[in-house]
Amino acid sequence: MKRLIRYFLQGLLYLAPTGVTVYIVYLVFTLVDSVIRKYVDDIFHLDIPGIGVLVVLVGITLLGFIGQTILFRPLRMLIDKIMQSAPLVKVIYSSIKDLLSAFVGKEKKFNKPVLVKVNMISNLEKMGFLTQTDLSDLGIRDKATVYFPHSYNFSGEMYIVPVEHITPLDIPAAEAMKFIVSGGVTKV
Repeated sequence: MKRLIRYFLQGLLYLAPTGVTVYIVYLVFTLVDSVIRKYVDDIFHLDIPGIGVLVVLVGITLLGFIGQTILFRPLRMLIDKIMQSAPLVKVIYSSIKDLLSAFVGKEKKFNKPVLVKVNMISNLEKMGFLTQTDLSDLGIRDKATVYFPHSYNFSGEMYIVPVEHITPLDIPAAEAMKFIVSGGVTKV
């Protein structure tokens, strides 16, 4: 009986990540598709499954392309200025903008995985990402900022640590992030 239970749990372990991922993708797909498909059907009298997701992907790609043009830059700067001028909106807008630009775009911030010694007595080390090496604007010398993502979570902490406690890692940033977020379970 114990062996059957162990086989069942092992099968569940194989099936659950795939099943949950497929289910979440299905939910997002159907939600986006159903909302946009209704508008496409009302306007063009076309009821094509998947057209909503296609419209969203094309729209985002088109916006990204237009956003790179000289004509769109003043509009983008105006929107940025308006968002930065409203007190509460500024905090939300700049936080989301900085977080997204840290992962995507030309100025990715989480691209330097490092190992940091956080306890000299026990030689305890943590993996993170070097985010700033020059803190002279803050009046801080010989230190750098390292961001430590939390495992199984979309949050983390930023520490200011002495430079001599930081060891650069020669691994891709995406692999380091996957390793940290998984709690060290995945292989790099």
